[in-house]
Amino acid sequence: MEGKILFEPEYGTKEAVKGLEEFSHIRLIRGFSENRRINYSLTVILPKLGGNTRKGVFSTRSPFRRNGMGLSCVRLEKIEFDEKERPILYVKGADLMNGTPIFDIKPYIPYPDCHPEAEGSFASVHQNDRIKVDIPEELERLVPEEERRALYAVLEQDPRRLINKTPSGFMDSRLQEWKSASG
Repeated sequence: MEGKILFEPEYGTKEAVKGLEEFSHIRLIRGFSENRRINYSLTVILPKLGGNTRKGVFSTRSPFRRNGMGLSCVRLEKIEFDEKERPILYVKGADLMNGTPIFDIKPYIPYPDCHPEAEGSFASVHQNDRIKVDIPEELERLVPEEERRALYAVLEQDPRRLINKTPSGFMDSRLQEWKSASG
């Protein structure tokens, strides 16, 4: 998904981003702004493990965390400046929503940040799992064209819990909900 990062006035200066254009990727320390929970659990259910296995929240990337903070690595496409000379960062691969608060930005530096020998536990086992996604044309038109590729990418990873994976029942009921909601 493509996105823009806008700065608060006190950080929105050319000096604050000087040199950032020399990096292809950046890390964003951000908030899960739309995921507010009063109650939380120290374990979470993982769809990729069948939906019946719980793991500790710190061994997952679940957004359901007490601190509400997330970490993203995105491609920095370009930096532009608005009429007041405040920077605008254009990024790709953003797992953000409009209005997501960004607490800090750090450059991604390959030699200390990349560890090809690292073990990925359950995430490595299922990293290439994909399903074929067919969305009826009348529903696909409801999604803005610039967001369709991201929608397909998420759905191809099949985020459903295993217990909800029936040949047609789950998705058919969801499609009916979407059709009803869109009028």
